[in-house]
Amino acid sequence: MTLTEYNLCVELYADGIYRFLLKNIRNTVLAEDLVQDSFEKLWMHYTEVNYQKAKSYLFTTAYHTMIDSIRKSQRNEDIEKAVFLCDKRTGTFSDLGEVLQKAVDLLPAIQRSVLLLRDYEGYN
Repeated sequence: MTLTEYNLCVELYADGIYRFLLKNIRNTVLAEDLVQDSFEKLWMHYTEVNYQKAKSYLFTTAYHTMIDSIRKSQRNEDIEKAVFLCDKRTGTFSDLGEVLQKAVDLLPAIQRSVLLLRDYEGYN
């Protein structure tokens, strides 16, 4: 793919990719970022991508980038939900066992069972 063909791809497909992402994630700023990421990935591999297949490459890349972003945000939300018990008078943890138990209780059921089987039951 040449530089002219790349610029043509931006003109032809940027709006369609943006609408596709916006319809799925309903966040304008994130959709714009994901469109940019998709075109950045195309630019990184422009020598390997055939111009005739650029549209499918871009939409596939945009889809996978969107899925990665959703997974990353879900992990961040799970971490933010973890509230640690804190002694308000001294600003230190009241008991490490309480903190660990609260963190384990906040894990999804599958992760909690894996952790408990590994640590308490001795499984790999």
